[in-house]
Amino acid sequence: MAPKPPNTHKPGDTTQCDLWFPKTLIPLGAGQSAQMPVLVMTLAFSRYISATMIPSRMAGDILAGMWLLLGQLGAVSHRLWWDRESAIATSAGKPTVDAAAFAGTLSSKLVIAPPRDPEFKGMVERHNGYLGQSFMAGRTFTGPEDFNGQLTEWLETANSRTVRVLGARPVDALVEDRARMLALPPVAPTTGLRTTVRLARDYYVRIDSVDYSVDPRVIGRLVEVVASLHTVTVNCAGALVAEHRRSWSRRGTVTNPEHVELAKQLRVDYWQRTREQPPMSSFTDPVVRPLRDYDDLYDVDFAGNAALDSEVSA
Repeated sequence: MAPKPPNTHKPGDTTQCDLWFPKTLIPLGAGQSAQMPVLVMTLAFSRYISATMIPSRMAGDILAGMWLLLGQLGAVSHRLWWDRESAIATSAGKPTVDAAAFAGTLSSKLVIAPPRDPEFKGMVERHNGYLGQSFMAGRTFTGPEDFNGQLTEWLETANSRTVRVLGARPVDALVEDRARMLALPPVAPTTGLRTTVRLARDYYVRIDSVDYSVDPRVIGRLVEVVASLHTVTVNCAGALVAEHRRSWSRRGTVTNPEHVELAKQLRVDYWQRTREQPPMSSFTDPVVRPLRDYDDLYDVDFAGNAALDSEVSA
């Protein structure tokens, strides 16, 4: 039997990351279906695979997916390898501000692939092909949640199979891999989609092309909107004023019926207040100045001014 090639990756050192796009259309609700990105992370030493479908390839969603998978592992490798995904790296090959802040919070180093180097993260790309051929074969999905449920179950089996080049099961090699990894920080890094806006009169906020209703009592005030992988929350001055399940469909509207009822009541209260206010006083007693005052102002003297003055005063 030929000896297995040595593993050139040190335990706990490297995680290769990539986005995989299954060809199968995933139902997203509201009659929509689309090809959705799947974040795939492979520990280079143990060959352990983690993966999850995410709502978009924007930085906030990719980083939220990474934090989710790292939380499942309970540790982070010393280096995170990425290709030049636009949300992770600039065209010059430098980490984006969001990606650099994320890696900095983890005390991990973000390593960006050099240009035109297909073998830089060949391990995770081979796993993408493995997922497409083995996991996707004959499967159907009712939505992203069902996809991730089936994927999690399949990965448990895949990580329990002996890898020829490793000569061991990834789940067993993970013990040594994780022992050399870094502990996760006590404070979670900033992830998800975030925006701060002044709530308009229609009491809806938009994030990732979907509109979400907000408590109309904070109309005109600044609100902070945060979209995680699964929820959308809106806060005003530290108080929660809206919480919705995140919609993965496009250009939709998500409404809380309580917000609609509050808006109706606010309109009723407004009209009642305006009816109770006394009407503005009309200008019924104007002051009429004698015409002689104007003559004196312009230094003129017309005959008959006395008669005109008496007519105006009358």
